Amino acid sequence: MAEQSRILAVLGPTNTGKTHYAIERMLGYPTGIIGLPLRLLAREVYDKIVALRGPSVVALVTGEERITPPRAKYWVCTVEAMPEGMGTDFLAVDEIQLCADPERGHVFTDRLLRMRGLRETQFLGSHTMRPTIAALVPGVEFLTRERMSQLSYGGPKKISKMPARSAIVGFSVENVYAIAELLRRQKGGAAVVMGALSPRTRNAQVELYQNGDVDYLVATDAIGMGLNLDINHVAFSSLSKFDGQRMRMLAPNELGQIAGRAGRGMSHGTFGVTGEARDLDAEVAQAIMDHRFAPVRKLEWRNSNLTFGTTSALISALEMRPDHELLARAREADDLGALKTLAAQPEIAERAIGGPAVRLLWDVCRIPDFRGISHGEHTGLLNTIFRDLHTLGRVPDDWLARQVKRIDRTDGDIDTLSKRLAYIRTWTYVAQRKGWVDDESHWRGATRAVEDRLSDALHERLTQRFVDRRTSVLLRRLKQKEAMVAEVNENGDVTVEGEFVGRLEGFRFIQDKAAAGNEARTLQQASLSALAPHFHLKADRFYNAPDTEIDFTEQGGLLWGKEAVGKLVAGADPLKPQVVAFVDEEAGPDVVQKVQRRLQHFIDRKIATLFEPLLNIQRDESLSGLARGFGFRLVEGFGILPRGEIANEVKALDQDARGALRKHGIRFGQFTVFMPLLLKPAPTRLRLVLWSLSNGLDEFPEAPPPGLVTVPSNDSVARGFHTMSGYRAAGERAIRIDMLERLADMLRSEDSRGGFEAKADMLSITGMTLEQFAALMQGLGYKAERGEREKVKPADKAIADAPADAAAAAGDSTPETAADIVETIADEGVAPIAADPAPEAEVPAEIAVTAEAETAPGETPEVAAPEIEVFYTFTWAPRANRARAERPAGGGRDKAAKSGKPRGGKPGKGKPRGAPQEKGAKTFSARPEKKDRIDPDNPFAAALMGLKTKG
Repeated sequence: MAEQSRILAVLGPTNTGKTHYAIERMLGYPTGIIGLPLRLLAREVYDKIVALRGPSVVALVTGEERITPPRAKYWVCTVEAMPEGMGTDFLAVDEIQLCADPERGHVFTDRLLRMRGLRETQFLGSHTMRPTIAALVPGVEFLTRERMSQLSYGGPKKISKMPARSAIVGFSVENVYAIAELLRRQKGGAAVVMGALSPRTRNAQVELYQNGDVDYLVATDAIGMGLNLDINHVAFSSLSKFDGQRMRMLAPNELGQIAGRAGRGMSHGTFGVTGEARDLDAEVAQAIMDHRFAPVRKLEWRNSNLTFGTTSALISALEMRPDHELLARAREADDLGALKTLAAQPEIAERAIGGPAVRLLWDVCRIPDFRGISHGEHTGLLNTIFRDLHTLGRVPDDWLARQVKRIDRTDGDIDTLSKRLAYIRTWTYVAQRKGWVDDESHWRGATRAVEDRLSDALHERLTQRFVDRRTSVLLRRLKQKEAMVAEVNENGDVTVEGEFVGRLEGFRFIQDKAAAGNEARTLQQASLSALAPHFHLKADRFYNAPDTEIDFTEQGGLLWGKEAVGKLVAGADPLKPQVVAFVDEEAGPDVVQKVQRRLQHFIDRKIATLFEPLLNIQRDESLSGLARGFGFRLVEGFGILPRGEIANEVKALDQDARGALRKHGIRFGQFTVFMPLLLKPAPTRLRLVLWSLSNGLDEFPEAPPPGLVTVPSNDSVARGFHTMSGYRAAGERAIRIDMLERLADMLRSEDSRGGFEAKADMLSITGMTLEQFAALMQGLGYKAERGEREKVKPADKAIADAPADAAAAAGDSTPETAADIVETIADEGVAPIAADPAPEAEVPAEIAVTAEAETAPGETPEVAAPEIEVFYTFTWAPRANRARAERPAGGGRDKAAKSGKPRGGKPGKGKPRGAPQEKGAKTFSARPEKKDRIDPDNPFAAALMGLKTKG
């Protein structure tokens, strides 16, 4: 053993400041060395001492990292990497209770038994080590340190109920990832800390937690080894772990080591269970709170006094049994297993002869299996490295460069990057071994650079997957009750503290659809709080906006530009709808009232402008009696009333009343009483919205496209829709009411009793084909009889109209009419020749050419079949299916039908319908009465008669 010195065993539970005490003691000496259980913790302590004394006097030595300044005085190492024989004044080994660890315990036991500082030695750890240390280390002094805060058991908690600043412990990578994913969805995210992470990745993840970006940490039991974090609560997601050989339950002292990370300084901490972990037994929970654990009875041990003459001698030395009852031979470690495998290979056996070769083989076998691959693959790699070192004295640069280059990629997911990090750790370890590579500084820098790049990429992937930075930032700002800054771009995208949170549509915040659960609630709370100033500024702009920027939709919505800001609802008066503003409650009542007032002003002015002629009727005090009542009836009908529904009211109006109403632009049509000004597209669109509101429709029908005379008639629409849209349904089509009145004016001059055909003007104003017009007329109450006849061609008509003297000039054999010319050509097959034909008597060139081209001399030409055209004869037939017995006795229509006389008399000379005829019979004519005798608002045509019959 080394020279005796003052030996202290500083024992106690976690959060007693043992490591801090050892660092202070070490810095009180000129030189010192401290061994720590994890590379992560070694880096943390190194950074702390560098901050106190500067980098020039502090060295860091781990399996994969070596920073050794020439004037180094203080050495920070992992326990396995502690150099022997340095002779420093101070020496400390942290977490000395790991002497009982099945995998690494023999290393800690070796340091306990053999390593000493020249002036002071400290072993830091749990008080469970007191009996064994007292028995194995002569002259040891014990210094007990009490916990600075209380630790209490909080029982089971759901992850969703986990308090802030909690660490949740899992014992597998899969379990850690699953918990972190759940915390991301429910709490905004979590930092991830595992022993396999590189120090750079681990520090970056811890920084996320320490600076408050996330309030949760998910970790393996690595946090139980001295990592100093601000944790208030520790929760175990499982109470068992795989120790490399089997699944086993964690001992109370192991649970206590991890749970003790809760509480920092004077702050109390709690621990508990979560997930599928069962509740702790009361005795176990109490033991953890009281820090009462069974003492360690056996320490893992492996012989450190090795013989390197032959591989068999080395293996025998490593398998030697201890000679003390408190020491137990360690189970076969990976390095010993690799040595046995390689020593059995003939090629290696031939090379591993003599002390230096056997020592080299042992050093190679101690390369950790960072990659976690199969034993065979790992020993295969060790075989290659040993052969190169034995043959060449180094690892070839080109081969090492290929291995490193293959790993130097930052693409891929978390698992891929984790594997690459494990692989680069192998080459980092190789580069750290003195004499194994040609340019040690180059390869140490190269492998470290690759590890740093992979570490940064892994940190980025971990953060992307397990941290919703947006939610975590907003949660932190809300918790700090600081004013948050929101920005809204021209597209309405809202960012709070630089994080996209949703869109501002009008005066409503539409949060990001990707958010859910607690995240959604956080976004809503933070966003509306930050948007409060924007709501007020936007409300001011809206209140001062011109009416041209505001519009209504055909479903009763209200728009400001393209943003929905409200909707119309029915009021007490159909012409005075109310508005409902779309404003988030969090915007405040002032914003709501301002938006609502502006919308009400808009719709009131819109109705006053578009319906001004209609509203003038209400305001006209000169209207009285029946005229005033009829005017208000028209107002209730939004300016359009089917005449059949108000026939009696129209009939009751005298000429003065009608004249007063006409001054307001009211037209008394045959089918409809309406105001032509209100048939324009803008009033029609608004009328349909107001009508839909007053009738309580769930879905408002849309106005027909402007400019169409007829539109399809849809029976599924609400009753009254066609009237409100300015149309009258007639069969399968609906015709615009003003065009229908023009058509009715044309029909008055027709013989609707004897029958008439459609004129070109009738088809023109309706824009229909003859068949469509026939269907329309049937919808209006007419009977349409279809017929066929020979079509008169334009050429035939031209010949028929030729002057008679042109035919006479051809002589006695020439037909007397132009129509006979065509017959002669067809019969004789030759064109007639006149003696001195006048120019106008010539047969049209196209006829002559056709006859000459199609008829050979001496042949009789074939006469083409005449072209047939379809025509319709229309007669008035209201209620065509009504039985004759139901008609009024002595009705003129029946007697006129029996008389066989033409209905309506000669065109232009018949008497007005309803005028008395000889022998007491009554006949009706479609001709209008003379101007001085007719009342233009008293329709008398056959269509009106039918309408009255219907009524």
